[in-house]
Amino acid sequence: MAESSRITARDTVRADARRNRERLLGAARAVFAEHGIDAPMATVARRAGVGVATLYRHFPTRDALVRDAFAQQMESCARALTEALAAPDPWQGFQQLVETVCALQREERGFPAAFVAAFPESTSEHMQSRQRAERDLTALVRRAQASGALRTDFHPSDLGVVLLAHCALMTALPDDEAASRRLVAYLLQSFRTDKANKPLPPPAALTLRSLPIATDGPQGQRPPTRVRRNSTA
Repeated sequence: MAESSRITARDTVRADARRNRERLLGAARAVFAEHGIDAPMATVARRAGVGVATLYRHFPTRDALVRDAFAQQMESCARALTEALAAPDPWQGFQQLVETVCALQREERGFPAAFVAAFPESTSEHMQSRQRAERDLTALVRRAQASGALRTDFHPSDLGVVLLAHCALMTALPDDEAASRRLVAYLLQSFRTDKANKPLPPPAALTLRSLPIATDGPQGQRPPTRVRRNSTA
């Protein structure tokens, strides 16, 4: 009976630990989406409803928390790159990779910062993984260029520019899937060497007046409107 009680107690502790871990990962994704991946660890703990000590027991460093919070997304990116390299049509592989990564940016608002801003390389394993991904991306670009579909002046670093541009759009318009798809389509078409572009996706529901651009002054006041005076008055 005593042994059974000890087993039950251990199972309860393990179940509580799993729940705390999942709460922390969910809280981290939410906090990173709102405040960036440099948000205080204490903020993550508060959002999860646990103590800071519990957070550090599960994730000793910020890198560990960021890495685990977005592990699924990073695995999806790695799988997309592998599939892109294996695609019989190099252009289709390249296009699929860009669309997949941008879709992940769209679906998980905290992911762009983790992906674009130098994903943690605190160990040689992580550094090797990033270097391998960069080599594979370069190989994919070269294949698409050799096929004649991708313009010859495209550089692998241009993909970073694409992700930064899309990240900025998603930050300004996090719920506008139409704007995201249209931007990605525009960019992909601009990378093609041929002129036979496919129709773009439907446009976003935007007007100049609805653009999310800050117009307030430094004290939160809208700058005064300047009235041009008539020089003959």
